[in-house]
Amino acid sequence: MDIKLSVQSVLTDPKTETQVVLLRAEGNKEVLPIWVGVTEGSAIKFALEGILPTRPMTHDLLKNVLDHLGLRVQKVIITEIKNNTYYALVYIESHGSLLSIDARPSDAIALALRTHVPIYAANEVFKERGGESLDAWLEKLGPKDSGEHTV
Repeated sequence: MDIKLSVQSVLTDPKTETQVVLLRAEGNKEVLPIWVGVTEGSAIKFALEGILPTRPMTHDLLKNVLDHLGLRVQKVIITEIKNNTYYALVYIESHGSLLSIDARPSDAIALALRTHVPIYAANEVFKERGGESLDAWLEKLGPKDSGEHTV
């Protein structure tokens, strides 16, 4: 069974300067961190904060194309981890059929936030996430580094 997630925040990893998307399992305190690039993290932050750029960004363009074609995003699922890389699927309803499309989790999350659809992770992803070092990493963050955003 898949686990429903909410986007808690997007933080900067103090060691690597990359962005970390913190996804929280609904109904408990378990967190799934996904490291993404600065551009991808910014796209997710924009959606979380409701920032509308003067011109469409890539995820806005994709949403606009889907809307124009009458296609609807149903959900996104972070499906697996291979060699420390996360994989995701975007589920799109097309004329009564449900299509699954391979995507980077950062793109899937950015699109999910723009289309207001649920984000899930496969149970196996939560089991493999390497939570031992996560707690120590989260403790190092100061109050200014954390925030709460949900979809």
